[in-house]
Amino acid sequence: MLNLEHIASFLAVLRTRNFRAAAHERALSQATVSQHIQKLEAELNTRLIARSHSGCTPTAAGTILLPHAESLLRVNTRVLSLMHKPAIVIGASSNIGVYLLQPYVKSFLAETQCPIEIVIQHNPAIADKLERGEIDLATMEWWDDRPGYIARPWRQEELVVIVAPDHPWAKLSAIPRDLLKDAPLLGGEPGTGTGTLLVQHLGEEIRGVQVAMQLGSTEAVKQWVKASLGVSIVLSSTVVEECRAGTLRAIPLEGSPICKTLYVIWRDTLHQDSLPLRLAKRLLDNGTMVAHTQAYQPA
Repeated sequence: MLNLEHIASFLAVLRTRNFRAAAHERALSQATVSQHIQKLEAELNTRLIARSHSGCTPTAAGTILLPHAESLLRVNTRVLSLMHKPAIVIGASSNIGVYLLQPYVKSFLAETQCPIEIVIQHNPAIADKLERGEIDLATMEWWDDRPGYIARPWRQEELVVIVAPDHPWAKLSAIPRDLLKDAPLLGGEPGTGTGTLLVQHLGEEIRGVQVAMQLGSTEAVKQWVKASLGVSIVLSSTVVEECRAGTLRAIPLEGSPICKTLYVIWRDTLHQDSLPLRLAKRLLDNGTMVAHTQAYQPA
C-alpha cells in the first residue's frame, strides 16, 4: 500500500526539482526525503526520479505516477476536511456550470446552509474527477455508462445554430442541414458529444461538416460568431442574453427539434440521506425534460 508521506515527498521533489528544497518545503531532513523516494521506488519496483545538474525530473514511470499521486493527495485532503466541515463538491461541464447550475445551487444553499464547492471543466475531466472521488456529484452533457455509478436524465436543451445579426442566415426560420456543409463552423467545448447527436438526427451526411476552428468554450465561440467569423451550434440556454440583446441570432435546425439530454451522475454507494444525493434529487425534481428556451426569434 502506498504511503502518502512518500507520495508527498515525491511531488515536492518534482515541484522544487531539488531534494534539499523539497526537504525545506516539507520541514523534513534531506535524508528523510531521500528515504521516502527510495521506499516509494522499492514499493513500485521502478525508478521514479532522474537526477542531473539541471535538477530532478520524472522518469517515464514517474511521469505516469505524477497525476495519480496528485489525485491521491487531493482525495486525502478532501477526506480530512469532510471530517471537520462537511461540504459537497459538484463537478459541472462548462456549459452547465456557466449557464444552468446557479439557481439550483442557490436554492439548496438557502435550505441547507451546506458549503458547496463547484468544479467547472470539460466533460471528460469531470468524468475523471468523479471516478477518482474528487467530486461528489457530476452534471454533464453525456455519460458513458461506466459501472458503479447512477446517471439520471436531468433536463433537455435544444441545439440551435447561432449567427451574427447581419449574417445571410439571420432571417431564416430554420437552417437546412445542407447549408452547414459550406459554412465555417466554430467548435466550442470538446467532449460534449454534439457531433454524435447531429449524426443521429441528421444522418451520415452531417459528417461532411468541417469545424473550421476549435475555440475551447462556448463563451469564446459566441465572441467569434459576433465578429462574423463563422457560425456555430450550441445549447439554446447559452445564448439567451445575447438573443435578447440582439447581438446574436439563434435559429433551430430544420425538422424536429434536436435536443441534448443533460445528466446528473453520482456513485451508487452514496447513502440515501447524504447531502450529495439530496442535491441530486433537488436537481432532478426541478429539472425539465423539454426544450425550454425559445431564445431564437428571427428579426
